[in-house]
Amino acid sequence: MAILHTHDIVIVGSGLAGLRAALETTGPADVALISKVYPTRSHSGAAQGGIAAALGNEEPDSWEWHCFDTVKGSDYLADQDAAEVLAQDAIRAVYELENMGVPFNRTQHGTIAQRAFGGHTREHGKAAVKRACHAADRTGRVILDTLYSQVIRKGINVYPEFLLLDIMRNKQQVVGLVTYDLATGELHIFHTKAVMLATGGAGKVFKTTSNCFANTGDGMYLAYRAGVPLQDMEFVQFHPTGIAGLGVLITEAARGEGGVLRNQEGQRFMEKYAPTIKDLAPRDVVSRAIMTEVRAGRGINGRDYVHLDLTHLGAEKLAEKLSDISSFARIYLGLDPVEQPIPVQPTCHYIMGGIPTNVNGQVLDIHQQVVPGLYAAGECSCVSVHGANRLGCNSLLDLVVYGRRSGKQILQDLKNLTLSPLPQLPEETAKTNITKLKERTTGVKAGTIRSKLQYCMMEHCSVFRTKDHLESALAIVQDLKDHYEAECCLDYQGAQFNYALVEALELQSLLGLSETILVSALTRTESRGAHFREDYPERDDTHWLKHTLIQAADPQPQLSYKPVTITRFKPKPRVY
Repeated sequence: MAILHTHDIVIVGSGLAGLRAALETTGPADVALISKVYPTRSHSGAAQGGIAAALGNEEPDSWEWHCFDTVKGSDYLADQDAAEVLAQDAIRAVYELENMGVPFNRTQHGTIAQRAFGGHTREHGKAAVKRACHAADRTGRVILDTLYSQVIRKGINVYPEFLLLDIMRNKQQVVGLVTYDLATGELHIFHTKAVMLATGGAGKVFKTTSNCFANTGDGMYLAYRAGVPLQDMEFVQFHPTGIAGLGVLITEAARGEGGVLRNQEGQRFMEKYAPTIKDLAPRDVVSRAIMTEVRAGRGINGRDYVHLDLTHLGAEKLAEKLSDISSFARIYLGLDPVEQPIPVQPTCHYIMGGIPTNVNGQVLDIHQQVVPGLYAAGECSCVSVHGANRLGCNSLLDLVVYGRRSGKQILQDLKNLTLSPLPQLPEETAKTNITKLKERTTGVKAGTIRSKLQYCMMEHCSVFRTKDHLESALAIVQDLKDHYEAECCLDYQGAQFNYALVEALELQSLLGLSETILVSALTRTESRGAHFREDYPERDDTHWLKHTLIQAADPQPQLSYKPVTITRFKPKPRVY
């Protein structure tokens, strides 16, 4: 028998979006915060470089320039009303974090220090601008710790290490969740008026990723399974500077502080691909440049990586501004970045697509109508503020801006939301799923299927894509889904901290989301932002200036489209 909990609001995910929404809603409402990991292990803490805001502390800046950079960086697929909200609210959001206690680096005048970051410019692209507010190279870590301390101070109900298994609806309204307690193996039902999903990304779809092991896209997939469409899933960002062979992130701040990329010949090759802002071009541009150099035989020693050269920055600057990544280089590679360049290659970093929402975090159905009682913010959502390519430092900003706005909207809607009845036997689907996995004594382990999936997605659907590769990948993924359903088994059947079971349940999400990425990517016959089709290398605004919506259906997912919101900036060629 499942354990029942009742709360006004249940927020799933304890990264910055979930924490900020919880802080906004607690007091007027009874709020519960559910997290798959202990909250301070949430992936928001891995963000290194900074949070974008046009404070103008180091040099002149404006929110309009920030908005333009966001739209241009998105390859004009961002909804510009959402980009305006993000850029305008950024200044307030950063000062709010400062007042909460976030220890930002300071200028000599005592104001928040800022540095340059990829794609952020002054005067609509004339030159790079210092816009990234930072705490050394551990900005996400200190913001996460600060917000979580506020959550503890306010006494918000926190359920750590609870895995989301199902989203329940009564007619159209979302009425509750089914979760799995890792510590006991028990099922818990949360009966509620409002659910907010802040469950993060799905980087573990790919073999090489900067994402943590918990980023398996559970919230996205379960919303999709519950009938909600997903938006723009073909747009997956590869960060250009992951440690070669590992994917561990070397922050863009390294280039913001003056680091440069060099090929086998020692050339600073970004001058060829982005003559104006060079190494600080957007991530999709830099990732393709690196892979183009590698394909041309200019990778280091003929290998599939290039060098990130920080040696000219000096030991003092690396210790003050880039201490974490200097430590990563020493630990993972056994080299000192003061004296040696770091081998880097693109690594899966961020999912631009996700659960479609409006600018207040309300989830939208296939007809663009609000789904009562369901909200989303952060990487699992798609407001679409990032379009086809997210700029660095806009992710932390997205989390706190839209986490807060979602919280405000939930409180407003709560007046009209009732505690509608749960379906009969609400835990039955989850229970049946777990029982089937535990009772199968022979078959294939989840890890084996997952490895095949990740290799397939990395080989066929990463920085460069073609029709043939995408079709091959889709056939492989559909075959792996069949193998999962028929053969996936566990080597441990215990109740407490059964991570074999957790991995098998997560694999459902990875398989389902891989299919949405591939179907969407195969259909979009153009190149835009992070989606680069070698067989369709040009952007096609005539046919493809629109958002993709994919909805679960039998036997194949169904695609539809909706227009991009354009307010200030008409699409232009993307030159850096």
